[in-house]
Amino acid sequence: VELVESGGALVQTGGSLRLSCTASDNIFRNNDMGWFRQAPGKQRELVSSITIDGRIKDADFVKGRFHISRDDATNMVFLQMNNVVPEDTGTYYCNAVPAPPDTKWGVSLWGQGTQVTVSS
Repeated sequence: VELVESGGALVQTGGSLRLSCTASDNIFRNNDMGWFRQAPGKQRELVSSITIDGRIKDADFVKGRFHISRDDATNMVFLQMNNVVPEDTGTYYCNAVPAPPDTKWGVSLWGQGTQVTVSS
């Protein structure tokens, strides 16, 4: 498994979470990285991305609430989520940016994700 996400939880509206992702060398060192999310019945969408040299781009709905970071020493990507709302509920994934396809030669190119549930 080349991507392992963790840190998801059930949290109340207005709360905070810190998601973590460990990526393989092959993925982390050669790519810009991002956090994506998929809500039930919806397509996966990009939440935040960070380039190899640290430039950050957030989706409009983040509105300054989330902060993405990467640690080159440990091949990890983090997403600090603050002031969450029920619309942030979903499964969160990290991966390279641009996002790869779901599979290649029958092998999934995505991790299992981590579930974030925000209660109202």
